[in-house]
Amino acid sequence: MLEGLEVSEVLFSNIDLGDRIDAEYFGKENIRVEKKLKDIHAIELRNIGKFVASAFYPAATQLYAIGDTPFIRCVDCIKFPLITREQENLFEKIPLQFAKENSGVNLIYKGDLVITKVGTPCYPSLIYEHDVVALSRTVLGITEIKNVNRFYLLAFLRSKYGFTQLQRERELTIQYQLTLERVKKTLIHIPSITFQKEIENLIVNNITLLNLSKITYQQAETLLLDTIGLNNFEPSKEPVNIKSFKDSLLTTGRLDAEYYQKKYEDYKNSIRLNPLGYTIITNEYDLIKSVSKKEKKIYNYIEIGDVNVNDGSVICNTINTEDLPANAKTEVKKGDILISKVRPNRGAVTIIDFEVENLIVSGAFTVLREKKTSIFSNETLKVLLRTELYKDWLLQFNIGTQYPVIRDEDILNIPILKIPKEVQDMITEKIKISQELRKQSEQLLKTAKRAVEIAIEEGEEKVMEMNPLVKDYNC
Repeated sequence: MLEGLEVSEVLFSNIDLGDRIDAEYFGKENIRVEKKLKDIHAIELRNIGKFVASAFYPAATQLYAIGDTPFIRCVDCIKFPLITREQENLFEKIPLQFAKENSGVNLIYKGDLVITKVGTPCYPSLIYEHDVVALSRTVLGITEIKNVNRFYLLAFLRSKYGFTQLQRERELTIQYQLTLERVKKTLIHIPSITFQKEIENLIVNNITLLNLSKITYQQAETLLLDTIGLNNFEPSKEPVNIKSFKDSLLTTGRLDAEYYQKKYEDYKNSIRLNPLGYTIITNEYDLIKSVSKKEKKIYNYIEIGDVNVNDGSVICNTINTEDLPANAKTEVKKGDILISKVRPNRGAVTIIDFEVENLIVSGAFTVLREKKTSIFSNETLKVLLRTELYKDWLLQFNIGTQYPVIRDEDILNIPILKIPKEVQDMITEKIKISQELRKQSEQLLKTAKRAVEIAIEEGEEKVMEMNPLVKDYNC
């Protein structure tokens, strides 16, 4: 009668009445993971390091603007297993002296781990390059780690044997959350030093590939700027630009002074007077506005935060239809370009370079699709719109006060230089190589996690037979 149902039978005598007694806690996979780790004599995380948590969350307007120390939040750990300097401009920052003097703020250091504890709990990250970071109240830290390789510990906690335990221990109040005491109970399998070193090598190689990806992207951008002669372009810093009523409101419909800053005229003239000639985006790309009817049970969804503003890469998240935000609107496909209409100066411009079904994106994106007659490659447009010139120029078109955005029409009508095809081909090739390097780096992290799982299930000798580990193991 119970065949096929998720049922676990647990003796009352085996339940700690001071602990959880909800059915979910005793799910089959939770029990299996716990039993497997106890069978191989795993130790509790409390025996590996010291735990710290902050109780402070500053008002952004008061501290972020003058900060110098990364302030690690839940959203940062979800996106980045390794906290590196590549993400420098993505972190909010608070003053180091303030953090030291405020009892509600805890600091951790290079080599320490953080785990998200509220919002979307259970995601661990390793502080890889920053000498010191401050913790928000949405994460907890593990410092003074001993008797285990930090890279291995990261891979274990992200593997199903670590992540399943963390998710088991989260508690639902108003939202899911983890507490320090529950995280300390997490069982950790400690393999041989040799195996731990192999996992470290995989993760360090991940960083190497990420750096190569970044360098290759920068080469593409430099080639573009050199070609259009704007590598060292300096716009006017004049604070005043006088316009007549005819040349302002009657022409543009705008009366705000920010719109008429002299630098924006310099940007426009640098394009329109360039000997290469120019076109406008709407001549080369169609605007996609097909609204999803949301008739499927599950969708792959992209929001602004899913675009990595450092390199323009993008991920999607599989979400049940009833859980989609109201702004999940536009149906897209592989090859479409997404341009954020919110804070465009951050450079959230990306190309969908993967094929998935039921893909929709936030209405906060302008979605472009290359016309058959276009003289532009997607990769060239992406690099162009992510240059400092265009990121700053797009701010001219901001409308609104509390939540400034730009309009589809303003993006469509922005002028773009006619880049020679041979240069575009080289840019396209470099961007594709950059994207491939990033995908390879992501694969290494998956390989590290899966190697940990195989070592627990079949013995680390099974993994060590793979030579080299990266190439011979298919995740």
